[in-house]
Amino acid sequence: MHFLMSLASGRVLRFCGFAGFLLTLIACSKTEAPLEPLRSVKLITVAGSDLTVDGTFSAEVRARVESRLGFRVGGKLVQRAVEPGQRVVAGQLLAVLDAQDFELAVSAAQAQVSAAQSQRDLALADFKRFEALKAQNFISGAELERREASLKAADAALSQAKAQAQAQGNQASYARLVASHAGVITGVEAEVGQVVSAGQPVVRLAHDGPRDAVFAVSESIIMALKTGQIMQATVLSTGQTVQGSVRELAAMADPVTRSFTVKLALEGGIALPLGATLNVRAPGLSGSASTAMVLPTSALRQEGQGTAVWVLDETTMTVNSQGVQLGPVNGNDVVIRSGLTPGQKVVSAGVHVLSPGQKVTIYGAVPSMAPAASVAPAR
Repeated sequence: MHFLMSLASGRVLRFCGFAGFLLTLIACSKTEAPLEPLRSVKLITVAGSDLTVDGTFSAEVRARVESRLGFRVGGKLVQRAVEPGQRVVAGQLLAVLDAQDFELAVSAAQAQVSAAQSQRDLALADFKRFEALKAQNFISGAELERREASLKAADAALSQAKAQAQAQGNQASYARLVASHAGVITGVEAEVGQVVSAGQPVVRLAHDGPRDAVFAVSESIIMALKTGQIMQATVLSTGQTVQGSVRELAAMADPVTRSFTVKLALEGGIALPLGATLNVRAPGLSGSASTAMVLPTSALRQEGQGTAVWVLDETTMTVNSQGVQLGPVNGNDVVIRSGLTPGQKVVSAGVHVLSPGQKVTIYGAVPSMAPAASVAPAR
């Protein structure tokens, strides 16, 4: 019995030793992590290029100056003497307000003038009488000075009444709206019977004189334009060709169409009818964007609140993130305002599968750092 127990204990000890040996081997062995596959990327070299514009734009002839005319006082419109498209001369009657209240105010002001005049005449007569008494030493000098002060107050009241009467007379005259310049009525914004406020536009008047061709362009084109550039325009109805120069460029885009308005000052365009359609030719414009850097939109990615691209470090063959400022977008290309310099190599595809400092190979080149089976093209 003792022999059997000793034999069993020996077997247990040998098994435990063997198990410990296996655990030691497992603990000492290291599992090698699989090598990260190299990404094969497509690159584009950044270079400055000219942004050129070559197109035809539909423009409309408009007056250089167009006024919105309104009354200087409020009231009910009782007469409108012009219609859209009608030619007018300076001083011609355009519209009339109900002037009854103004006429009553003028009558009241004139009555106040008469009353002030009577008070002044009375004060003057009183002063002269007391002046004669002073000459005979019947009154004191202080009494005469009081009469003189009363006369001055009456003079001031009379001047005030006359000024108020004149102001009321002006108010009455403002009930008649007349043309400030010769031109064409291009629109009517109030009708007879309508109550208008002071300054509210009633008619639109296009002044005679220089004409502009007005058209809209996109953001990419507005960058290539500058004030003073010469363009050719053709009248669509007659085929007449006129020349003009860019007079004004809109500072901001239209909130609805997101386009920018351009005004072209026409030479000899006085005879052109308002509203005529022109075709404005912009042949190969360049200038303000002559050093623009253009990248495909596939090279861009969002990083935080901004936009970034992957730039290749050719020494280590790794990619690093670089923030950029974007300009206008033209199809699948975008203008880079800042952040890059000519000569840098930027990843143009597969930007969302890369990480900072990651080693890459150039797509199409023979890999030298890893077997071909480990190369995973970026898509």
